Amino acid sequence: MEETTNFIEEAINADLAEGKVSAVHTRFPPEPNGYLHIGHCKALTIDFGTARKYNGLCNLRMDDTNPAKEDTEYVDAIMEDIHWLGFDWDDRFFYGSDYFEKDYEFAVELIKKGLAYVCELTPDQFREYRGDLTHPAISPFRDRPIEENLDLFARMRNGEFPEGKYTLRAKIDLASGNFCMRDPVLYRIKYVEHHRQGTKWCIFPMYDFAHPIQDALEGVTHSLCSLEYEIHRPLYNWVVDNVSVPCKPRQIEFARLNMTYTVMSKRFLRGLVESGKVDGWDDPRMPTLCGLRRRGYTPASILDFCNRIGVAKSDSIVDISLFEHRIREELNETAARRVAVLHPIRVVVENYPEDKTEYFDLPNNPKDENAGTRKVAFTKELYIDAEDFSLDPPPKFFRLKPDGEVRLMGAYIVKYKSCKQDENGNVTEITVTADLESGCGNPTDGRKVKGTIHWVSASDSIESDVCLYDRLFTIENTGAIPEGKTFDDYINPASAVVLHGCRLEKALADAKVGEKFQFVRTGYFTKDSKRDAFLRIVELKDNKPF
Repeated sequence: MEETTNFIEEAINADLAEGKVSAVHTRFPPEPNGYLHIGHCKALTIDFGTARKYNGLCNLRMDDTNPAKEDTEYVDAIMEDIHWLGFDWDDRFFYGSDYFEKDYEFAVELIKKGLAYVCELTPDQFREYRGDLTHPAISPFRDRPIEENLDLFARMRNGEFPEGKYTLRAKIDLASGNFCMRDPVLYRIKYVEHHRQGTKWCIFPMYDFAHPIQDALEGVTHSLCSLEYEIHRPLYNWVVDNVSVPCKPRQIEFARLNMTYTVMSKRFLRGLVESGKVDGWDDPRMPTLCGLRRRGYTPASILDFCNRIGVAKSDSIVDISLFEHRIREELNETAARRVAVLHPIRVVVENYPEDKTEYFDLPNNPKDENAGTRKVAFTKELYIDAEDFSLDPPPKFFRLKPDGEVRLMGAYIVKYKSCKQDENGNVTEITVTADLESGCGNPTDGRKVKGTIHWVSASDSIESDVCLYDRLFTIENTGAIPEGKTFDDYINPASAVVLHGCRLEKALADAKVGEKFQFVRTGYFTKDSKRDAFLRIVELKDNKPF
């Protein structure tokens, strides 16, 4: 089969064929002001994956040019997430702040060439003089003499002026139809401690100035970024064309990942964490990679999802069901089966001996013939799920009911006899009789029993909390919040439900953190890393109420 390529690879192939580059070198430049989420994952799989495909190099560079929200906590988390996905950068790990001195030197070079000037418009004046499609922008300071610009810029660096007093702007085209080219700001004054540089710097380069310089100094050939930077590409090219960098990288844009029922804004995700609406960045409802890891998603499922949705040139919204389907598909093949009764009701098998325990063999994974079986204890007292019993059943209710029989999965057929109820009418105990001749086979008299339910022994099971995690938002397109509403109005109140007193198969007592199971007839679960509980990764099938 002929290997398919995307438009990025087609552009790279053309550059290689034309001799514009001899090898492929990319970079992944996250800002360390939050944890990586599934949207970043698409970008990093493109960056690292493209380099891997061409036997090239990919740098990891922390874009720490805006120190207000940056922290080493996020640096460490980003590196952990990338390694977890199976990518590495060897000795090509950098910080944007490593280049502050070079950024400054290149800014001085632009001033000396007459291509940058110190401007003292206030933020309000900057907006007022920005112009529109029929009127150019205005800056009264555009023709400030070069020597004066050099002096002011040096004094900006020395901390002689308050924040907002001056900026350094590129001298490009105040009448450009691309507003990014209307003499954009290259430097601003900011008195804030940097997580690595401390208080050494009080002027910081803007991303649009620093990023192309960083790419060029590192020998990056292809700067792959999301579609919102397409309008910034002329500025990227202007910078590398007008300063003395050793090479000229090519910027190529791709559509970012948007997913239904999900927010991809780090700012809002941070707000959820700081407001306590979620249990940290690794809350299993969060789209962060650490949250997905805790939730039970695997690197293989995430990477395969990113590959399946492909690389596009236009923005779209991917159905989250596709993401959930991918982990469900993997776990169906790999997860061991275990029995868990989430809403237990005690069942007494009236005609079963009090002191007897026998064991039935249940398959560990019907999808894997090499997975074998395990033995599950059967005793006089059992637990079944409350949803599997009804005193007033609806039509076609093929579970336990008055005058009805049901198969206990892998064991006997039982018939309802009576039940006990509390003062509110809730069933607290059910008495049944077992067809002790049925075993794992059909009834000896040829009668057919349609229903099969799961169960655990009362004495040979464990008690545990089980967390039922669901989608965090109830609105499908979080980019279309109605006017007057906020994200908070659409947080799913049932996105985290903790069930206490669940009864689980005894084998689950030895479950390790991160180990994954299919709780039969219920969903896929994993042992939580932060509490003594099992949490739901995904349901057995997509069946959401919204």
